[in-house]
Amino acid sequence: MDEDFLGNPMTTDGAHSAGLIDDFVGGLLSYEMRAVNLLAVADEAVDLPLVQTYAGMLWMFLESIDGPGRAAPYVGRALAAARHGTRRERLNAAMLEAWWRDDIPSALALGDQIAEEFPRDLAAVKVHQYLNFNRGQSPDMVRIGLKVLPRAGDVAYLHGMLAFGYEQCHLLDEAEAAARRAITLKRKEPWAHHALAHVMLTRGEIDQGAAFLRGVHDSWTDLNSFMSTHLWWHYALFLLSQGREAEALATYDTRVWGVDKGYSQDQAGAVQLLSRLELAGVDVGGRWSDLADHLAARATDTAQPFLALLYLMGLARAGRAEADTLLAAIRVQADSAPDHSRETWADVAVPAAEGLMAYYRGDGRTTVRRLGPVLPRLVEIGGSHAQRDLFEQVVLDAYLKDRRWTPVQQMLELRRGHDPDGVPLNRALAQVYDALGLPSLAQQAAARARGTADAHRHDTPLFSA
Repeated sequence: MDEDFLGNPMTTDGAHSAGLIDDFVGGLLSYEMRAVNLLAVADEAVDLPLVQTYAGMLWMFLESIDGPGRAAPYVGRALAAARHGTRRERLNAAMLEAWWRDDIPSALALGDQIAEEFPRDLAAVKVHQYLNFNRGQSPDMVRIGLKVLPRAGDVAYLHGMLAFGYEQCHLLDEAEAAARRAITLKRKEPWAHHALAHVMLTRGEIDQGAAFLRGVHDSWTDLNSFMSTHLWWHYALFLLSQGREAEALATYDTRVWGVDKGYSQDQAGAVQLLSRLELAGVDVGGRWSDLADHLAARATDTAQPFLALLYLMGLARAGRAEADTLLAAIRVQADSAPDHSRETWADVAVPAAEGLMAYYRGDGRTTVRRLGPVLPRLVEIGGSHAQRDLFEQVVLDAYLKDRRWTPVQQMLELRRGHDPDGVPLNRALAQVYDALGLPSLAQQAAARARGTADAHRHDTPLFSA
């Protein structure tokens, strides 16, 4: 029996399939394109449990309502082949099957069992973290990582996984230590780079975060489109805070949108960044039209609430009729979702979706009434703190457009705690304080915005508009 590169026994038919299994595991953990190489033999290697299981997982990672249908043949073959495989292979096949059925609690229980018995099966740990992330259960992301740490602490990718789990739990010191441990073990560890970018953004270490990503971006080679575009998305957030709007827009054009326009995460990242650019006062031209052309296919896609809300934002902002179709689909999903997610769809996703539709149709009061109250519960829909922050920015902008200066002042000053010198934030504060009849505070805010913008006026851009 062969072993994968982490030392886990596996059933193979020789070096070729063993190498493809390693490509999947290594590619999954490192976010490299080689993870999909296994699909080349998946329809022939029907007796190899892990080939079938991992092929099914690849289709589930499509994050689309089409994913389970594409995964179905591999799920069946994985279960059949696993009957003659090892216990680890049987557990992995069962975990895939539960995920495929949308029985997430059972999938997670199986993932826990795998971690208990086979602590170096980091592909299973990664899937476990992914499923918990999508339902906002960040403490479980840390717990599963710590469970296997004594036996897999030599693997950089595990420390990267722990770093992101810690950050999502607001344990920033622990997150930074884990991320730096990962990078010490392996400089090219993009998930650790990503976790550290989160830490620096949350702490308001804007200049340090931008410099860090510039210093490691040379290692972002052979990455899948999500990891590549998402790292550049984080870089663009630092640029926006620094007042480097033209470079942030160029980053959107060259690195965030256009790598894989059909993929869920690329689409979500594009909606996120284009929205933030507009909220910062940037004229984005006709870019929404191009993005909406690709979002139109998502008009009934309710695979995940977080993604569905972002698709809705892009379609509604572009004035597309598919936005109404998607809103209807979200309401239907709230009535038909499985028990483990029905409340999230009904009590969080539906009012959020209605608030977002109202925002793009100029009804800020309804935005505040529908989206505002569910902001504290948005963790349940998935996405990271940094990603979900966009929804708070929408509520803030609805207040601003409605000239409701007091709630805007409260929200902006709270935000200044983690972005003290941010250019868009302080420009907004200057406007608010001026409207409130507080000219000295308005001048201070304007001075902060000018100071940051001036400090970066002559920075060398990575990308030009």
